[in-house]
Amino acid sequence: MKVATWNVNSLTARWPRVSEWLTATQTDVVLIQETKQNDTKFPFAELRALGYESAHYGQGQWNGVAILSRVGLEDVVTGLGSDEEARCIRATCGGLRVYSCYVPNGRALDDPHYQYKLGWLRDLHSELATRDRTQPLLVGGDFNVAFTDEDVYDPSVFDGLTHVSEPERDALRALIDTGLVDLARQQQPSGPLYTWWDYRKGAFHRAWGLRIDYLFSDADTAQRVSAVAVDRAARKGEKPSDHAPLVVTLR
Repeated sequence: MKVATWNVNSLTARWPRVSEWLTATQTDVVLIQETKQNDTKFPFAELRALGYESAHYGQGQWNGVAILSRVGLEDVVTGLGSDEEARCIRATCGGLRVYSCYVPNGRALDDPHYQYKLGWLRDLHSELATRDRTQPLLVGGDFNVAFTDEDVYDPSVFDGLTHVSEPERDALRALIDTGLVDLARQQQPSGPLYTWWDYRKGAFHRAWGLRIDYLFSDADTAQRVSAVAVDRAARKGEKPSDHAPLVVTLR
């Protein structure tokens, strides 16, 4: 079974790219972030024609998360804590409980949105810390945190900015400490695994990237992993998202 996470940066703008990718890859479960659609506009029928059941938690022109599945879609839950923004959806697909998360950006260290980001991550931690440990789990999404300096093309560029601050990294570490495995780093312990490149200054071609998209699983599910890859081809071509899909293959 193949599972991917992908921030599409507007499903309206990116639908041709997304539908083409789904058709070409036949990925079984896809965790989508930043749909920027409400439920009325979301392409349920078009996805059904491609072989996918889907669940969406939308918020119009902002945020929006979804789960697409070719292996069943049950027990959908939306929202996180008291947060009113559309940033988290989970469901059970082929026996695997999956989360699609779009963590707040944070904006700046002195911005109230930064504290909102840390609070959101604490709420996610609380839910994961009290989960049913017998349920296979995969948590994915755009976390807007580069876990270590190795996940940043040039740490000096981000000195004093969000995405690399110690409180954000500590919050990500706390999620892992609930018994999760960083699947990309399990497969590739070192070296660049960037998933996001700015649209400006030719960042993609210069390899000026960040690793801010993740797939985490419980330890037993991690043992089923045979491959993890960033699909860089999806970041190329006409009107791509600024993120590339991160794809894991499970035995």
